[in-house]
Amino acid sequence: QVRLVESGGGLVQAGGSLRLSCEASGSVSRINDMGWYRQAPGKQREFVASITRGGSTNYADSVKGRFTIFRDMAEKMNYLQMNSLNAEDTAVYYCSITVLYEGRYWGQGTKVTVSS
Repeated sequence: QVRLVESGGGLVQAGGSLRLSCEASGSVSRINDMGWYRQAPGKQREFVASITRGGSTNYADSVKGRFTIFRDMAEKMNYLQMNSLNAEDTAVYYCSITVLYEGRYWGQGTKVTVSS
């Protein structure tokens, strides 16, 4: 059983920064992609950022230039550095990974609130 645990969410003022962390544990055979999604109140879950096993990154247009995803494959962790936060970034952020032959797993989410 794969378990993802996020941390690092909280309350921050507009213009501030937060770093989210995600640790994978359990029977993780081979992690392919790691990524982050978010869901704002009343909205659907949306893609934020991802990083492949090879290190290629992809970002939603709304966060390009402000957010950075990076990972430590050996430690089965990935991080989302979020800078220049604004009220539109307020959401529950979910870590997600894809595992070879197993599919996608989700964390329980960590809440980020940006006050204006």
